[in-house]
Amino acid sequence: MKFNFIPPKSHKNPMTSLTLDDLDLRILGALQLDASISNLELSRRVHASAPTCLRRVRALREAGVIARQIAVVDASKLGPTLTAVVEVSLDRQAAEDYDTFETYICNEPSVTQCYRVSPGPDFVVIAEVQDMAAYDELARRLFKSSANIRNVRTFFSTRRAKFEANAPVVVAHPNTSR
Repeated sequence: MKFNFIPPKSHKNPMTSLTLDDLDLRILGALQLDASISNLELSRRVHASAPTCLRRVRALREAGVIARQIAVVDASKLGPTLTAVVEVSLDRQAAEDYDTFETYICNEPSVTQCYRVSPGPDFVVIAEVQDMAAYDELARRLFKSSANIRNVRTFFSTRRAKFEANAPVVVAHPNTSR
């Protein structure tokens, strides 16, 4: 199974395209589970030679498929936090209004995710704050000071059942019938 990947326009070299095969997908799957493994360990996990893995990982990085490597921190170990899921509807809905809001909201450190959605609200924003007082201050700063926000609806998480930072990677298995 092969997938064609064309990097987004924001990538350094938009003319680069990469065809992802099963080995690339196995590499991506392994690195998403643990990006700290050595190249030798990666080669063992994906059943390929170490030089091949090194070359493939380099190509995946250069093409922008691997955007960055991060440490996933368990926020509950840092103390109490409050997760707010916020639906935002804009008053004016021209393309530049969407872009302005998106830029504005993405510059806020408490905002961990921001999605343009349809239908319904224009955006869904996920924010992590210390407590309700911190959320109130964030809401006043972000949502009440903008003249272009028509409606804000906030939900607070009582428990997180699942969180994954990885993208789903599907690898075709040779024994799978078509």
